[in-house]
Amino acid sequence: MITIASIVEGDGEVSALPVLLRRLAIEHNSSAIVNPLQPIRVRRDRFLKKEEEFRRQLLLAAAKCGEDGWILVVLDADDDCPKLLGAEIYRRARQHVPHRRLSIVLANREFEAWFIAAAQSLDGVRGFSICATEKVEAEAPRNAKGWVKTHMPGKAYSEVLDQPAFTAKMDLQQASDNSRSFRKLIKEWQANVISRRPLQH
Repeated sequence: MITIASIVEGDGEVSALPVLLRRLAIEHNSSAIVNPLQPIRVRRDRFLKKEEEFRRQLLLAAAKCGEDGWILVVLDADDDCPKLLGAEIYRRARQHVPHRRLSIVLANREFEAWFIAAAQSLDGVRGFSICATEKVEAEAPRNAKGWVKTHMPGKAYSEVLDQPAFTAKMDLQQASDNSRSFRKLIKEWQANVISRRPLQH
């Protein structure tokens, strides 16, 4: 069994990310049994800018997942370059947890961008509506949450309720096809779960 200790920044992701990880285990035909723990919620700026807080949360994740587990950090990139910031966070984090499997995935720009990437598959889910002919670059809208809200006429968008519901229903292949940052998550999943190699101590 592979225990996954994740670090996220929103209450919605606390509920949604385990749903996503369980779906990946099913849909990617992994023979490994995964145990996604309830994610550790952090404040993004505090986590990234205060080294002691950064270290503390990573060590907590390391303790939770155990020696053979996997630490997965999923944050919003906001206005930062996911590739550059992700590499920098990985470099810093590796200093604190050198003997754990570790991945940094930054949703470009927000977690909701992955819903935009799979928007056609979400039509009709929890009041979400999108025209079949509407085209949008998933990672282009600065305010991905706002984009989702505009496609839920007459209904308020709730991160806590709608994120896990959308995550359970969205087409993962569609999300992968239309989102580079989602493909990064898939790549990390394949490396740490499917093509898992012995960890070097």
